[in-house]
Amino acid sequence: MPKKLTKEEETARVLNMYSRERELRNDGISVIAGVDEAGRGPLAGAVFAAAVVFDGDEVILGLNDSKKLSEKRREELYDIICEKAAAYAVFSVDEKRIDDINILNATFEAMRGAVSALAVTPQYALIDGNRISGMSVSCETIVKGDAKSASIAAASILAKVSRDRYICALAEKYPEYGFGKHKGYGTKEHIEAILKYGPCEIHRKTFLKKILGEQK
Repeated sequence: MPKKLTKEEETARVLNMYSRERELRNDGISVIAGVDEAGRGPLAGAVFAAAVVFDGDEVILGLNDSKKLSEKRREELYDIICEKAAAYAVFSVDEKRIDDINILNATFEAMRGAVSALAVTPQYALIDGNRISGMSVSCETIVKGDAKSASIAAASILAKVSRDRYICALAEKYPEYGFGKHKGYGTKEHIEAILKYGPCEIHRKTFLKKILGEQK
């Protein structure tokens, strides 16, 4: 188990995550958006992306890659980020669009949509990953950026919480698939439900070809 940091150590850790943002501000770029996605891998539902702009080095204790946080902690941080961000936006691209243009292009579309939906126009965007296409503002990609950039980490939390809330709401409409438990990912339980009941409206048909093909 990782050592629990003191408040001072945690503050220093979070401030260190603003190193790239600080470099950009020193170059005169003051409005910087962190961008990340959630939901590329699931077999069902939309892919989500979020964009977050902070006004300076906003210290939010616990800020980190959403995958390293518990669901409860993500929910808590979601509210704090929304309160402290200078601007934020969440954008989703549904499963039908994913099937039409593929998940990579749908993810790029969601990221572009999140940036365009911001109440302020960023001068620059920091994007988690190693590829992006068609972004309307100057940008750079950062591999594992959600663990390196505070702005990207905040975006990863907003995207993850937003998508989890969305898929859990759909779990009530499609109770036989267990979406509330696995969030649409390809768990054994989920695959067994698909084979038993067939795909539902929110399943990504292009993601099921191998699963359904194996049964023929």
